[in-house]
Amino acid sequence: MRETVAYSPVPRRPKVTTLRKLIWIEKPSFQGCACSECGWVFKPAGPPVGNSLDEMKEIYQRLRDKEFASHVCTEYPRSDSRRRVGNGKVVY
Repeated sequence: MRETVAYSPVPRRPKVTTLRKLIWIEKPSFQGCACSECGWVFKPAGPPVGNSLDEMKEIYQRLRDKEFASHVCTEYPRSDSRRRVGNGKVVY
């Protein structure tokens, strides 16, 4: 009887730990959250939704965190115009 080797149909990618963080940036035309390692910025599709301020905040944060976690840094090249200031803020 011949021995067969089972291969996973899912291609395996090396797991790389990224040190990216969600940061706050301020520039003349934008204030908001961005990735510390690339040019991704969070741009909500519309105004916050919800029945109360707390619910709006929760929905906004959940959407922001989901989009941040799923973005691919290589798809958002960063310009080098960012400059860090105190408390993790970044200004342009």
